[in-house]
Amino acid sequence: MSATTTAHATPNLRASRIDHLDQLEHRSVHLLREAYASFPQLAMLWSIGKDSTVLLWLARKAFFGHVPMPLVHIDTAYKIPEMIEYRDRLAKEWRLTLIYGQNEEALAAKQTFPDGNVDRLTCCGNLKTEALRRTLSGEGKRYRFDHTLEKFVVDTNREPYTGVIVGARADEEGSRSKERYFSPRTGENNWNVADQPPEFWNQYATEFAPGTHVRIHPLLDWTELDIWEYIERERIPTVGLYYDRGEGQRFRSLGCWPCTKAVQSTSKNVGDIIVELKSGKFSHIAERAGRAQDKDDGGGLETLRRDGYM
Repeated sequence: MSATTTAHATPNLRASRIDHLDQLEHRSVHLLREAYASFPQLAMLWSIGKDSTVLLWLARKAFFGHVPMPLVHIDTAYKIPEMIEYRDRLAKEWRLTLIYGQNEEALAAKQTFPDGNVDRLTCCGNLKTEALRRTLSGEGKRYRFDHTLEKFVVDTNREPYTGVIVGARADEEGSRSKERYFSPRTGENNWNVADQPPEFWNQYATEFAPGTHVRIHPLLDWTELDIWEYIERERIPTVGLYYDRGEGQRFRSLGCWPCTKAVQSTSKNVGDIIVELKSGKFSHIAERAGRAQDKDDGGGLETLRRDGYM
């Protein structure tokens, strides 16, 4: 290839990636607006990771700078402290309606893996799945960030959330590739993988039987590379744990500190991560390879997710 051809090829490739990101953005914005119009009791899960933060950014775009639905975070009490600091800072800066829920009973009874009383999957079931179920249903205590007091207070609203927006991606993990944009669950959040509605030609099922809990997945078509390229383009703030701080390692996926390991990487910023992903360094390494509970579940999350895990 001549030097002249190369010079023309690079801008064209860059333009095609920008067009690709625009298409993903438009579809996600459409799904967010469709969900808002279809489910009166709607919430969005915010794990504080890169995917759900991109989802939050898209919601701000979809609703012209305002996020009209509450953000729900499930606090296991074992998140890396920097994640919680980041969560609270963004909630203040962006004036978010932030709710968190927690399985206080399991924590008080020390029914957790770090306490040595249960295995990792049972711990996830207690601190994530059950906490999520009770928070969404309104059975469990919810805490809401009060912007006047600048602290969390007990939320008096106990209405169940029947529609929940989630930042799951099909390429991230095997069971998530079986999802739909609008994925029904039972009232107990259980997921029947074999009973999912067909979705053809951008036609989505948004009407379900009473008592059905629905998960909405606006990021289903996005890849890990798409997420990072969009973060770079939009300059979305992310948790510093994703970047190497001189130790030759960083986190590729964020979770509870006892079950989340860093990967070997010298990527110090978003641009470095994009180059790293394009190099193929992680092409044969699962994005969630550092999440120990996935290994305990046979390398995937389907067992947990059938029971309501995110």
